[in-house]
Amino acid sequence: MGLEQLIKRCKKKNAKAQEQLYRLYCSKLFSICLKYSSDYSSAEDTLQDAFITIFDKINQYKNTGSFEGWIKRVTINTALQKYRKQKVFEIVNEEQIEDIAVEISEEEISLDYLLSIIQQLPDRYRLVFNLYVLDGYSHKEVAEMLEISIGTSKSNLARARYILKEKLETNKELYVRSIEGRR
Repeated sequence: MGLEQLIKRCKKKNAKAQEQLYRLYCSKLFSICLKYSSDYSSAEDTLQDAFITIFDKINQYKNTGSFEGWIKRVTINTALQKYRKQKVFEIVNEEQIEDIAVEISEEEISLDYLLSIIQQLPDRYRLVFNLYVLDGYSHKEVAEMLEISIGTSKSNLARARYILKEKLETNKELYVRSIEGRR
């Protein structure tokens, strides 16, 4: 059965089709949930909430554009919803904000290790970092999605990069030694 047929059956609330759709996309969407959550358990909750929303709003998908793109947006918005309510963002002065570059060598740092460090960031920094750096949204889009100012988005990104750089530099020697031990 093709994706289009599967979506039609999900729109009719067919439980077997919903299960198939879940199995088809759960791992991709879970990786998104992990990026926006502070831990594994929160990511699982977000994934469940995202699928509830996807099945509830699947009739809004009009078969135009990428279905995968649509469910990814639903998942990101589901993850961001809880943070909008929590007021995790500090208002900042929109002065010149120093941008910090983080140099990462792919041979030295695994994606899992980098993700674990990103998950350790405070919510406000992690959300902006993920939206801007990993998902490619502009500061204007990030500000709108998180209901913050563009300056706050830029400030939180700079702070996230600073924290990541510090953690990477502090843990680099330890991490490189652990990789060399596995070779």
